[in-house]
Amino acid sequence: MTQAAKGRARRVVGRKPQRHLSVTWDCLSKSVADTDRLGRRIGRSLQGGEVLALYGELGSGKTALVRGLAAGLGAAPQSVSSPTFVLIHEYRGRLRLAHADLYRLDSAAELPHLGLSDYDDGRTVMAIEWADKAGSHLPADRLEIHLRHRSPNVREIALTPQGAQARRLLARVRTQRLVNRTAGQRRQAR
Repeated sequence: MTQAAKGRARRVVGRKPQRHLSVTWDCLSKSVADTDRLGRRIGRSLQGGEVLALYGELGSGKTALVRGLAAGLGAAPQSVSSPTFVLIHEYRGRLRLAHADLYRLDSAAELPHLGLSDYDDGRTVMAIEWADKAGSHLPADRLEIHLRHRSPNVREIALTPQGAQARRLLARVRTQRLVNRTAGQRRQAR
């Protein structure tokens, strides 16, 4: 592992000792286009049944990331909008994407009545904005994506896997990034 990679990866210590410690991957997005590209990379890496829990303030880029996810899955990215009033939108690409926005929830007790569990079929990808409002109702195996404002245009994005499926997803996302970079380096060398 390079020094730069070591700097980006940090161990996350949970409340309970776990057999495998999660490794957070920290990214820096300097534009909406960067956030979209990260979403596309994640979308291309999805195999079905994954849960993406998105955390961040208003305007931090959660919906922009989901727009990239949809594009990476082959769904129309222009149809993606924040489902704040509907709560759940569904998009179809090579996999079904259920996009939930829990911003308007008053309490986590409302979550079982939203119908989100209907999408927990092992094939549908769930992207949940404002995941902190779900409390203990989130699936244990999920990729947590924290978006934070660093400046008006720059975002810090931390991807932390919780569970085996999420660790495999993050490994695919990171590997795809390296493969794409290597292919680009090959083109430059020609």
